[in-house]
Amino acid sequence: MPKVLIVEDDDSMAAALRDGFEYEGHEVTVARDGAAGLKQATEAPPDLIILDVMLPKMSGLDVLKEIRARGGGVPVIMLTARGQEIDKVLGLKLGADDYIAKPFGFLELMARVEALLRRAAGRPAGPAVTTYQFGVITCDFRSGEVRRKGRLLDLSSRELRLLKYFVDHRGKVIPRDELLDAVWDYDNAPITRTVDMHVAKLRKKIEDAPSDPRWLVTIHGTGYKFTG
Repeated sequence: MPKVLIVEDDDSMAAALRDGFEYEGHEVTVARDGAAGLKQATEAPPDLIILDVMLPKMSGLDVLKEIRARGGGVPVIMLTARGQEIDKVLGLKLGADDYIAKPFGFLELMARVEALLRRAAGRPAGPAVTTYQFGVITCDFRSGEVRRKGRLLDLSSRELRLLKYFVDHRGKVIPRDELLDAVWDYDNAPITRTVDMHVAKLRKKIEDAPSDPRWLVTIHGTGYKFTG
């Protein structure tokens, strides 16, 4: 039975989420402020966290930053009523796995939760990777910065998430459908061709010869493999 921690200060939202997750068979705990959420997340790590951005005592972004700083790799879905792009980008750079704006449908949230739990089941054990280097590329996923020979690369939030997923699963052949589950949102109903387009863009930024890639190798008929 997956354990879900809901960090939400709105009573009606917290109750609705608790009822929904319990109905789906999850074990649920609720924290009503950021400080309590951080304490529960570190003392009894759940399988997944639903984390509101706007919280008393400690913001959701600060909670997320502290969880990742302590090496916690638990999947986190951020909630916000503001819907501002800067919040989304900042949350992803701090290590959020997904992001959903209020109001939202519970079925959509559950689809994202199920995808994240499948993804987490395939993660290697141990703390989440925050820094990594391959060839002339250095990655700092905590700050959201990727550099090539010291020069900062202009990566979109999607490209950053894609690269992070490849690094976390280096050496593994990753099907396109798995990348769609892990990196893309459901609201745009992406197709596998979308993965190919973003991989091509990422190759242009990190490869010496994008047409003959060294790091992001195509496995024909299946997907991709990161060899860094």
